[in-house]
Amino acid sequence: MASNANTTYPIKTVVVLVQENRSFDHMLGWMKSLNPEINGVTGTESNPISTSSPSTNLIHFGDRSAYVAADPGHSIQAIYEQVFGVPWSQDVSSKQLEPTMQGFAQNAEGIEKGMSEVVMNGFKPDAVPIYKELVSEFAVCDRWFAAIPASTQPNRLYVHSATSHGATSNNTKQLIEGYPQKTIFESLDEAGYTFGIYYEYPPATLYYRNLRKLKYIKNFHQFELHFKRHCKEGKLPNYVVVEQRYFDLEVLPANDDHPSHDVFEGQKFVKEVYEALRSSPQWNEMLFIIIYDEHGGFYDHVPTPVTGVPSPDGITGPEPYNFQFDRLGVRVPVIMISPWIERGTVLHGPSGPHPTSEFEHSSIAATVKMIFSLKEFLTKRDAWAGTFEGVVSRKSPRTDCLETLPEPVKLREAKAKDNEKLSEFQEELVQMAATLCGDHRKDTYPDKLVEDMTISDGVDYVKKAFKIFSDECERARQSGADESSICVPEDTPMAAKFKSFASKFFSCLVCDH
Repeated sequence: MASNANTTYPIKTVVVLVQENRSFDHMLGWMKSLNPEINGVTGTESNPISTSSPSTNLIHFGDRSAYVAADPGHSIQAIYEQVFGVPWSQDVSSKQLEPTMQGFAQNAEGIEKGMSEVVMNGFKPDAVPIYKELVSEFAVCDRWFAAIPASTQPNRLYVHSATSHGATSNNTKQLIEGYPQKTIFESLDEAGYTFGIYYEYPPATLYYRNLRKLKYIKNFHQFELHFKRHCKEGKLPNYVVVEQRYFDLEVLPANDDHPSHDVFEGQKFVKEVYEALRSSPQWNEMLFIIIYDEHGGFYDHVPTPVTGVPSPDGITGPEPYNFQFDRLGVRVPVIMISPWIERGTVLHGPSGPHPTSEFEHSSIAATVKMIFSLKEFLTKRDAWAGTFEGVVSRKSPRTDCLETLPEPVKLREAKAKDNEKLSEFQEELVQMAATLCGDHRKDTYPDKLVEDMTISDGVDYVKKAFKIFSDECERARQSGADESSICVPEDTPMAAKFKSFASKFFSCLVCDH
């Protein structure tokens, strides 16, 4: 443990799990029936099918969510319509509109007839029993927003770096190079603290270029092999990131909650992680945070903050949107777990550090900086974001925390289909894996590589690609390569026979970031 720790603060290990594509009202809105203090739903909330006729064809928010097969719109363009109630155009986007949150049903119907019923429903508490228990036993934050009104990858980048480096969607070139910004991982490492990433499939955190450095490869651990053992032995690092299964197979279903994946599997995964943490000798020094990267197109009634939000680094997003990173995304679920948290805590908006500060994904980096007394903020965004260290409010840890959680409820009757085509996020993971093993030099990269891939093909590919990358990184380290280098295979090892290290199977490129 580094000597500059905040010795009066009881938390020594922060654990972060980022689930996929669900809004607060969709997942936790009906928890208000259990605790009226939660800013959830009552059933009076509604959206019109057409915002041009707002008084007709209203759809009220219901509690009938179960298995969701549809994948609602969650691009920057779709979110604009959901938040402001009008389709995006360059003329309209130049105006200062108020966020009405009235465009979810209209946007959904524009994608597929009947989808409005999907986005205008949430889960009954008994349908998500793991969250029902955790919300009752620990803390829920009912005013936490996605960092930007955009899709998965940009928001995930904010979680650990407080910026997306200008990304508002997938950027193929940047995926090849990796995103160059500094992350909270490096800040912790520089201060003498430890971090670890426990993954089930090749980790999405490798979108950060700097985490591909040889010196950080040892921080990546296979979840199945190491997580429970490290919990049991009290060997979890100071900052823990748990990554889930993003691919949906019959034998190993996805557990990231991304539609069309079964929330039942996500509930099982949260239960597994919680129970491993609860049994650890480190439990009394732990804070476990469950968040969702973005709302996935599902309705939420709380207006999105559109003023007073600073750009993290002054970068403007790509055309045609030219986004200035000056407003937040839709509200998402956040649950905080620690024996230092009082039962039934509801965390509302922050009290600072600025008058317009909000809880959003950069709040994680900002709070970690405070907990571990790190030297500096990453960007202007985490310097602005609210911090949540105050949720740890007890003078001593509780001794009544549940050791086990209830069994979740299965929601999907059919089995996963291994031969389905890849989703956009899964394609991005395959393309990222290709950069790690050298296949990005192929003529098939990026689009043809994934064009005919099934989910089963994608799983096989990313596993093999990451193994090639990690094995060669280890060889490079043992051969005395610069620890600040990134291992890049010279050939395309997925198609070519391996060469020896002596014949330059790989080259190590020293990072200039």
